[in-house]
Amino acid sequence: MSNMKMFSFNRKTTEYVESLGFEEYTPIQLKVIPLAKKKKDIIGISATGTGKTHAFLIPVFDGIDVARQEVQAVICAPTRELARQIYERAVEYNEIDPSVSIRLVSGEVEKSRMENQLKNQPHIVIGTPGRLKDAFLQSQVLRLDTADVFVVDEADMTLEFGFLDDVDQVCGRMKENLQMMVFSATIPQNLQPFLRKYLHEPTVVEIKKQQAQAKVTHILVPCKHMDYKEKLLKILPGFQPYVCLIFANTRKYASEVAEALRSEGYDVTEVHGDLTTRQRKNAMKDVMNQNATYIVATDIAARGIDIEAVSHVVSLGFPNALEYYVHRSGRTGRASLDGVCYALYNDKDEASIRSLKGKGILFEHQDYKGGNWIHLLPYGQKRTRKNDVVDKEIAKMLTKKNQKVKPGYKKKRQQEIEKIKRKQRRQMIQDSIKAQTKERAKQKQREKRLSNADR
Repeated sequence: MSNMKMFSFNRKTTEYVESLGFEEYTPIQLKVIPLAKKKKDIIGISATGTGKTHAFLIPVFDGIDVARQEVQAVICAPTRELARQIYERAVEYNEIDPSVSIRLVSGEVEKSRMENQLKNQPHIVIGTPGRLKDAFLQSQVLRLDTADVFVVDEADMTLEFGFLDDVDQVCGRMKENLQMMVFSATIPQNLQPFLRKYLHEPTVVEIKKQQAQAKVTHILVPCKHMDYKEKLLKILPGFQPYVCLIFANTRKYASEVAEALRSEGYDVTEVHGDLTTRQRKNAMKDVMNQNATYIVATDIAARGIDIEAVSHVVSLGFPNALEYYVHRSGRTGRASLDGVCYALYNDKDEASIRSLKGKGILFEHQDYKGGNWIHLLPYGQKRTRKNDVVDKEIAKMLTKKNQKVKPGYKKKRQQEIEKIKRKQRRQMIQDSIKAQTKERAKQKQREKRLSNADR
């Protein structure tokens, strides 16, 4: 039974929720919306893809009083891509109620143009920390101190990239009874002082990682003598993606990987901090319109990418903060589809792999050779010499106690050895056939589901 009738909203918000076409609210929406409507401070812990954006947007819209021509809600995101994405979702509300004024305040909006737009104070402001601080405290074209609610999205990223100081300065000038909602994939220790300073008796809403990633297969792919970029080019012919999201650890490497893919004829969109404002805007437009099959991104830039059609994720090595690997893999396995995350590794990644395994990530071990994906021994398990099993069987034969030597025993022993070898070869062939059959079945299932989703 659908849970869409659980909450009572005003008429405009009800129309908006109906226009979204949700079949039911997600777990985080079910928990956050009633708390937000009661004006409670909230700490929401969830990965990308759990529906947290609408968890805060819906109650924000429901609380707007259009008769008050002043800022009533502020939504802060660490990157211009993520701010833009939230803005794009928010302005959909204007189709229901055009009288609600929503403004984007970020680096992608030219400063003089932005100041001109803010001559009339909007009801809702969505922006990045630096631009919000500048518009509020420096140029003073924006009165954020009138707001009733302040949302900090992706707080862990805001902290990691040094933007929390800007948020702190803005919040320090807000009204005393401000409602705070902070959303984050993780709550690092260094974020705690900020939470204690600004949130009053907050309710913690946590959506476990397993709920967001139950349909993701994790596959380790060895690079051996190749670097990540070379290995990526080797395995891409083995994909048939709807959208393939490729993660690099640095902006520079992301650019190099994107260029390498283009040189091989792949249609690639790259999303990272070294792009110009125009390039980033065009890249995000391609992503949102689903014009890109291959997307190369860094972790922070990818926080602005939230699409349900990602069928494949490729991690070129592992990030320094391993929880970001979980965020990477969580980009796929959504919208009732299976997803797969390929993690390319070399020797220096051993500690990261063992740590993730210790945290419950179950890795398959595969490689792409001769046009087929083949299963390897489980990661960390060393291959024994081909003759080890045979040698053990032979050793048993030769060490039987009280065995009398009979005429022709050498010939008989050789026949037994050949028999053991044939048995071992048959077993290896059978195991290989089973593995390939299983992989083909899984691939057909993925293709079928992607085909159904495309319809």
